[in-house]
Amino acid sequence: MNTQNQQNNPVLLVHGIEDTGAVFDKMAAYLRYLGWSVYTLDLVPNNGDAGLDVLAKQVADYVAANFAIEQPLDLIGFSMGGIVSRYYVQRLGGINRVQRFITISSPHHGTVIAFASQRRGCMQMRPNSAFIKNLNSDAAMLRHLNFTSIWTPYDLMIVPTSSSQLPVGKEVILPVALHSWMLGDSRCLAAVATALTEPINPYPQFGYTHSFQKSPLGGGNI
Repeated sequence: MNTQNQQNNPVLLVHGIEDTGAVFDKMAAYLRYLGWSVYTLDLVPNNGDAGLDVLAKQVADYVAANFAIEQPLDLIGFSMGGIVSRYYVQRLGGINRVQRFITISSPHHGTVIAFASQRRGCMQMRPNSAFIKNLNSDAAMLRHLNFTSIWTPYDLMIVPTSSSQLPVGKEVILPVALHSWMLGDSRCLAAVATALTEPINPYPQFGYTHSFQKSPLGGGNI
């Protein structure tokens, strides 16, 4: 993909539970090679003890400290990081800064795996939690930016896997065998780069569904 002479926004990557920004090393290197300025932050604590709203405030603070107020940016959230990022976008003013928003294997409708923990952040990621219901009550606002959900139907962390779907924006379905493999899969990296090069929508609109399910299961890793 040729991104030369293209005006790219800086890209902020937000990791998931029990991760740090280092989980994006391959993706960050790939995007930098293509010409993007890439930023990561470490959410603290990263184990679900803190509410996702608390972590979202860390995202908001990071943006305020590292980007000029007039600078638009693109946002990518992996797993829990996608829900943290949604709270930033939908509740903390991120809708006015973010132009392209990508979630990767994020539990937009919760995951039953979260019932295994009593930690606040995990409880917020349970299906039908008050937190999830609140975010989804006005998910339509994501139409005001370029939103893309990338997910795999073989995810054992996001249960059911259809939780990664939202009725807004676009989706890319990849046959990747494991949740953690998404960030290193070459098809996922290509899908991210494609989403980051799309023109900004001047008006809210629905997108199409993109599927690569005919590809070999779990293939394409780099």
